Amino acid sequence: MAIFAQELEDLLRQSFPNAEIAVEGSDGRHMSAMVVDESFRGMNRVQQQRAVYAALKGKMDGPDGDLHALALTTKVPE
Repeated sequence: MAIFAQELEDLLRQSFPNAEIAVEGSDGRHMSAMVVDESFRGMNRVQQQRAVYAALKGKMDGPDGDLHALALTTKVPE
């Protein structure tokens, strides 16, 4: 089952309610997302991206995952 931009943004918003979130992609399997959140302060990029993947609640896990590829950018607000 595919996942679409609004659903992906809603999942991210649950874990990052005050973040600036931008999601793009229309095929439901290959998406890009940018998450800018204060909670990333003090984390390295790997830690930031792990936090985002944890927020996706398994949507990318296994061969039957809803989302096959996510180009992810994470940042701390300036």
